[in-house]
Amino acid sequence: MSRRRIGFWYRFAAVICKPPLVVLIKRDWRGMEHIPAEGGFITAVNHNSHLDPFAYAHYQYNTGRVPRFLAKSGLFKKGFVGAAMRGTGQIPVYRESTDALSAFRAAIDAVERGECVAFYPEGTLTRDPNGWPMTGKTGAARVALQTKCPVIPVAQWGANELLPPYAKKPNLFPRKTHRVLAGPPVDLSRFYDKEMTPEVLKEATEVIMAAITRQLEEIRGEKAPETPYDPRRERIEQRRRTQAQTQGRQVEGQSK
Repeated sequence: MSRRRIGFWYRFAAVICKPPLVVLIKRDWRGMEHIPAEGGFITAVNHNSHLDPFAYAHYQYNTGRVPRFLAKSGLFKKGFVGAAMRGTGQIPVYRESTDALSAFRAAIDAVERGECVAFYPEGTLTRDPNGWPMTGKTGAARVALQTKCPVIPVAQWGANELLPPYAKKPNLFPRKTHRVLAGPPVDLSRFYDKEMTPEVLKEATEVIMAAITRQLEEIRGEKAPETPYDPRRERIEQRRRTQAQTQGRQVEGQSK
C-alpha cells in the first residue's frame, strides 16, 4: 500500500505553524526510524498539553508521514477551520453514534488506504498529577485489531512545560525542549484471532499504554507509577469521600 501525498493544505498549515514552534521550543526528536515508510499504521501518543498536537504534528510531518488526527465532527462543518480540517485529511468522529466501531469507521478506512492515523488513547489531557499517561480508551485497539496494522507507541514531553495543562498563559522562559521518542511497533498479534470483546479490547489497550509509558520513562529518566491513573476510579473514590464527609456531618449534627 502506497502512502498519501502531503498535499497543499498540510503544507499550508506547516508554513503557518512551524515558524512559531521553531522559535518557541527546542527539539530532541528520536525514533523516526520506527515510523513506517509505506502502508497504513497507527501512532498512539500521550497527551499532556493543548499545544502538543501541534508540536507532535511537527515531529511527524518531518518524517514525511503526516498524521490524520481524530477530531469532533463539528469542527469540519464551517469556515476556515472546517476547510483546513477537511483539506488536511483529519478524521471526524461522530460521537452521537451508538456503535463504537462505526464511530471509528473513517479511521479504519484511512488505515486501509495507507494513511497514518494518530490516536490520543487517553481521550483527553492526562489527569495524572505528575503527567504520566492515564488508562486508555479502546479506540486505537479497535482499529488496530480490525486492520492488523502496526501500532507505533510515541511519548512526548516538553510542550506541557511551555503550556501546562489548563494553563491560560504559556511559560516562555527559559526556552523549553520538546522531546519525542517513537518506539518499535507494539506486538498485538496474540489478540488477532480472539473475539473483539470488551475484555480483549481493554487488555490490548493496556499493552499499548504500557508501551507509551515505557517510552516516556526513557525520556524522563524515571519510573512511572505501578498503577496508571484511572479517572473513572478516581471519580468513584471522590464520590465515596464526599458521601462519607456528608454522612459524618449529619452524624455530628445529630449528636449536638
